Amino acid sequence: MAFIKLFKFEKSTGLLKKEYEKGIRRAGRIWNILTIQSQTPEILRDSMRLYNSTMFGNLKISRFDRELLAVVTSISNECEY
Repeated sequence: MAFIKLFKFEKSTGLLKKEYEKGIRRAGRIWNILTIQSQTPEILRDSMRLYNSTMFGNLKISRFDRELLAVVTSISNECEY
């Protein structure tokens, strides 16, 4: 079985702590997708930049449709969203 070492908020420092704090402000908690990326805070930061650009950027499709696409993709991949 694979194992990924996760860094909890209480033990985070530097860039990881900053990204965790942003996650808490954004969603009220730290979702698993953030903790899975906790070993490499730079990747976590860049991943969140991509997410924010995709979900909140100036695109031709509505925010509702973006969320709908995310939900349908998650259901198709049998994962939580």
